[in-house]
Amino acid sequence: MRTNIYTDLAMEAASDFGEIDGVSMTSEEHAEIGLVTTTVEISNEHGAASLRKPIGTYITLESQVLMENDPDAHEFIIGEMARKIGRLHKLGKDDTVLIVGLGNWNVTPDALGPKTVARVLVTRHLTETDAVPWGIDDAVRPVCAVTPGVMGITGIETGEIVRGIVDRVRPGLVVAIDALAARSISRINCTVQMSNAGVNPGAGLGNKRMELNEKTLGVPVLAIGVPTVVDAATLINDSLDYILDDMIAQSDEGSEFYKTLQSLQSQEKHALIHHTLEPYAGNMFVTPKEVDAVIGRLANILANALNIALHPGITPDDINRYL
Repeated sequence: MRTNIYTDLAMEAASDFGEIDGVSMTSEEHAEIGLVTTTVEISNEHGAASLRKPIGTYITLESQVLMENDPDAHEFIIGEMARKIGRLHKLGKDDTVLIVGLGNWNVTPDALGPKTVARVLVTRHLTETDAVPWGIDDAVRPVCAVTPGVMGITGIETGEIVRGIVDRVRPGLVVAIDALAARSISRINCTVQMSNAGVNPGAGLGNKRMELNEKTLGVPVLAIGVPTVVDAATLINDSLDYILDDMIAQSDEGSEFYKTLQSLQSQEKHALIHHTLEPYAGNMFVTPKEVDAVIGRLANILANALNIALHPGITPDDINRYL
C-alpha cells in the first residue's frame, strides 16, 4: 500500500483498498489496442474520506498508444472518450458549455489545458448571431473557452477568474482540463481521467487553490486530466520497487534476506526517500523527454473527443475537419 503518496487518479487511490463502503471499481479491456477503462464510483462520505476524493464518478482510460503516433488507435480512443463524457453529464439541447484550459502555457508538461483549448471548436459567438455561417446551427451547440493562466502570471486566483466568467456566461456545464500527477511512472502521458466531481488545480504539485466544482461555481463541472509528471521521490520509489521485486524473485523463499525484502513497506520507503531528497530535490518533478510531441497528441485527442461529445452534428468522421 502507498496511502501516503498523493495521486490525482481515483483508480490509484482505490487500488490501496479491498472492498470499502461507498467505493466500487470496475474495469473493461479492449485488447486490440491495449486500452483498459476503469470506473470508480464514490457514493458516500466514507468512501470520499478513504480515497481523499470528492463523491462522484471517475472514468480512467489507459493505453500506451496515447503516447504514440497511431491515428487509427487514437480515433478509437476518441470515440470511447466521447461516449464516456456523454455518460458523465447529460446536456440540454441549448446548454452552453464553457471549456477551461488550466495550467501554464509556458511550461510544456503543464500546458495540456491551454493546448487543448486551442484545438476545440468554439461556437458561442456564432450561435448568438443571426447569420450563422456554413449552415451549422443544428450541428453545434454554444461552446466557449478560456485559458485563465496561473496565479504566478496573472496575480489572480484561477477559480476567481472562472467564477467571474461563469457568472456572466451562465453555462450549463464547465469542462476543466488540467495536467495531473500520478504516483506511478507507468501511467505518465498514457492515462486520461474524466470525472464529474470537479478539480482542484495544482493539488498534485502541493499547491492549495480554489476548487472548481458545482459547489464553488454553481454549475456542474466535468474534469478531464492526464498525468504528465511524477515527483522525484516517487520515481526513485518505483525504481526501487522494481529492483526489490527482482531481488525477491531471485532469493530463496524463507531465507532471512527474503523475509527482510518482503517486510519493506512501500510507504516507508517513499517517506525515507522523500526525507533524503528534500534538501536537494524535494520539490522536483520529472517528465519524459518526448513530452513536447506527446502533449500535442494528447491535446488533439482530448479536443476531438470534446468536439464529438459536445456538438450533436459532429461525428468521428469529422475529426480535424473544423480545426
